[in-house]
Amino acid sequence: MRIDSPAALAEYAAALKARKHAPVKLLVSMGTCGIAAGTGEVLKAINDYIAEHKLDGAFDVIEVGCMGLCYAEPVIMLTDDKGKRIIYGDVTPHQIPAIMQAGLEAPATGTHTIDRCWYYPEDESPAEGELQARIVLRNTGRINPEDIDQYVAEGGYSALAKVVTSMKPQEVIDVISASNLRGRGGAGFPTGKKWSFAAAQPEGEKFIICNADEGDPGAFMDRAVLEGDPNAVLEAMAIGGYAIGAHNGVIYIRAEYPLAVKRLENAIAQAEEKGFLGKNIFGSGFDFKLEIKFGAGAFVCGEETALIHSIEGQRGEPTFKPPFPAIQGLWKRPTVVNNVETYACIAAIIRKGADWFKGLGTAGSPGTKVFALAGKISKVGLAEVPMGMTLRQIIYEIGGGIKDGREFKAVQTGGPSGGCITKKNLDLQIDYEALKSIGSMMGSGGMIVMDEDDCMVNIAKFFLDFTADESCGKCTPCRVGNRRMLELLNKITSGEGNMEILEKLKTLSATIKDTALCGLGQTAPNPVLSTLANFEDEYLAHVKDHRCPAGVCANLIQFNVTDKCVGCGLCAKRCPVGAISGEKKMKHVINQAKCIKCGACFGACKFHAIAKI
Repeated sequence: MRIDSPAALAEYAAALKARKHAPVKLLVSMGTCGIAAGTGEVLKAINDYIAEHKLDGAFDVIEVGCMGLCYAEPVIMLTDDKGKRIIYGDVTPHQIPAIMQAGLEAPATGTHTIDRCWYYPEDESPAEGELQARIVLRNTGRINPEDIDQYVAEGGYSALAKVVTSMKPQEVIDVISASNLRGRGGAGFPTGKKWSFAAAQPEGEKFIICNADEGDPGAFMDRAVLEGDPNAVLEAMAIGGYAIGAHNGVIYIRAEYPLAVKRLENAIAQAEEKGFLGKNIFGSGFDFKLEIKFGAGAFVCGEETALIHSIEGQRGEPTFKPPFPAIQGLWKRPTVVNNVETYACIAAIIRKGADWFKGLGTAGSPGTKVFALAGKISKVGLAEVPMGMTLRQIIYEIGGGIKDGREFKAVQTGGPSGGCITKKNLDLQIDYEALKSIGSMMGSGGMIVMDEDDCMVNIAKFFLDFTADESCGKCTPCRVGNRRMLELLNKITSGEGNMEILEKLKTLSATIKDTALCGLGQTAPNPVLSTLANFEDEYLAHVKDHRCPAGVCANLIQFNVTDKCVGCGLCAKRCPVGAISGEKKMKHVINQAKCIKCGACFGACKFHAIAKI
C-alpha cells in the first residue's frame, strides 16, 4: 500500500493505533547481545507456552531490538493495557511459565526484575527523578524493527511528510541549525552548518551519507539503533536529502553487523513499498533513493574522506581538507556525512521543534547523548542521558558502580582517540567542551571503565596497539610514529624502560599529534598523553623501579609463597612449567627462573598464600 500524502499517512497511523491489541504486550530483546545470550530459546519457550495453553489473544509477542540492558540479557518486558510495565532480566526458558502467569495475573515474585535506574521513561523528555531521556533510542527496544507499521504508529515518517510538503529546504536547515544539534560521531560539528554548506553549492548531483562504520573498541550505540529502529535513520536521511538537494543516499556500514544489515535492507524495501522512499514522496515531486555499501572493518574509514574513498572503490585513506566533503565529496560532488546517532535525532527535532531539543542538555551541547558502558562496570549496556550529566551519575547511578565492589580508577571516553579521566573529574558535567578541556573527547560515545586492578601504562599500550594496527599507512607520522611509540611502551611494560625512553615517548606523542594527516593519527597519542598526565607515578614505577603497581605487566611481576602456605600442593599441580616445589604440609617455593608469570598458582590457592608483587 503506497501512502501518497500527509493526510493519508495520518489516517493510516490512526488506524494502526486503533487496531485491537492483546491485553498484554510482551517485548523480547532480539538485538545481537540478546541473541548471543540466548534470547532465541526464551522466545521459543514463550511461543510454545502460548500455543500449549491456547493464549493467542492474551499476548502480543513483539521481537524488538536492544533495550540497553546488555548486562541482564536475555531481557523481556511485559506491558499491560493500563501501561503498567515490568522488565525481567537473566531470563531462562524454564522461568517462562511463571512470567507468563505474571502477565495474566500479577507480577511473580522471585524473578529477577530490573531496577529503575535502567528503566527508561516512554516519553522523549525525562520524567521527574529519571536520569535518562529517549530521543535517539525512543523506539529502540520498544517496537519491532522489521515491521514498518509499528514505526508509523509511533509517528514515523510524519516529519518527512511535513518537510517535503510544507517546508522549503532552507527552512529545514534553519530548524536543525536553531536546535544546535552537533554531530554525534566525535568532533561535534554543528549539523545545520554542515547541511547549509552543501545546500549552498550549485545545483546538480549531491549525496548524503550515513556513517555506520562504528569502530571504537567498546562502542555499540549505532549498531543498537540500526538493529532496533532502522527507519529513524532512513527518514532522517530523506529529510537531509531534501534539505541539501540530494536525491541519492548511501549507508556505509561494516559487514561485521549482519543483523543491522538485514534489518536495514528490510526497512528500505518496506519504505519503498509505502512510498516513503523512491519517486514522488508524499506527492511532493521529491525523489530519494538509498543504497547500502559495506566496509571491511577498517577503523580509518570512520574518517569521512577515507569513507568516501572506500565507497568509490578506492583504498580507504584520508585526504587533506579543505576541500571539505560538503563542498567536494563523493564523486567530487557536494556530500553530507553524518553518523547514525546524529540522524536518529532529526525527525524528533522536526516534529517537536528546535526549542524543545534545546530544552535538554547544556547551552553549548543541547540534546542527549548515548553512551555504551563497558569495562569494569556493573551494568554494561546503553544509557541515553541529557548532555551535562556528570560522570559520577552515569557510572554509579546508571551503571551501578564498579564490579565486585572494586575502586574506580579511570574511564576512557572517546575510544582510542580519547583520554583517561580520573576520579578527580567524576563530577564533571559531560559535554563536548568539558571533555576537551581535560584532554579527552566525546567521540562516538564509548565509555570504558577501569578499576584499581588496571595498569594505566598497559591500557595506553592497548589503545596504541589498536590505532597502530588500524593506521592506513598514508602519512609517516601515523604509519611509523605510532609503531615507534608502541615499541617504547613495550619496552616500558617488559622491564626495559628508563627515563630516556619515557622522554622519547612524550616527545614523539607531541610530534605525531601535530603532524599526522587525519584525526586518527592526530588523536592516536591521546591515551598515552592523558595517562602520562594523570598517572605519571605508574610510568615512573615501571621505568625506575621496574615494578607494575597494578600487577598486570607480566615481566614486572613476581609471585612468592607466603607463610600462609599449608602445603596442600594445589599450586604445584596447577603450575604448567613445574616451577613450584615443596613437601606435603610444608611451605612451598617458586623457582623464579622457571616461573612464566601466568598466575595459575595465584588463582588456584585457596588460602591466599601466593603474593603477587
